Amino acid sequence: MSAPLIDLGVHHQPKGLSDRIAFGFTQALRWTADTFFAERYGHRAVVLETVAAVPGMVGATINHLACLRRMCDDKGWIKTLMDEAENERMHLMTFIEVSKPTVFERAVIIGVQWVFYLFFFALYLVSSKTAHRVVGYFEEEAVISYTHYLAEIDEGRSPNVPAPEIAKRYWGLSEDATLRDVVLVVRADEAHHRDVNHGFANELAGLPVGSIAECPPHVTLEPNWKKAA
Repeated sequence: MSAPLIDLGVHHQPKGLSDRIAFGFTQALRWTADTFFAERYGHRAVVLETVAAVPGMVGATINHLACLRRMCDDKGWIKTLMDEAENERMHLMTFIEVSKPTVFERAVIIGVQWVFYLFFFALYLVSSKTAHRVVGYFEEEAVISYTHYLAEIDEGRSPNVPAPEIAKRYWGLSEDATLRDVVLVVRADEAHHRDVNHGFANELAGLPVGSIAECPPHVTLEPNWKKAA
């Protein structure tokens, strides 16, 4: 499988206090992840994807409630953010099959998720622009991390195991797909989220939205009532 075409060099230069706070916070988390996980990229993905799936759900919830109060249209933001949350959750479900989380990592996930959820919810209420910029920077770092993961696989330091069945179904990968193919589409997903969230932050700041990386095709997860119909 060829790599989806994405720009690996995208970086939003911080402009103003809000951007600098978002960038500094992201760099602090990056240092923590590098210190805790080192080059255990599979385990890093399991823990960080549980956090990555939070902002989309928080943003969708707050925008939904705001639109109800104001009785206005959401301009497609709610569905976009819900899709992001779902996509990140599928990343998690995929990497759980690749790197079985330890009991300690599961405990870390529970604690980190609650702390981050409450923090991000408060941040979004105070400054949605800063919140989306944080996510944009998160996703920049995710693209870098998955690029390093690809190098680990290509250089033989991480085994290129067969792709989990859930990944084959979700992204429509071939039967002989491997972990490398999975990391390629996950990295492209993150590049898409990166550009969407930087675009939302730009829109809130009155700046040009910019181009958005294409999201790899994947199946739409249907609600239970459609399956029963």
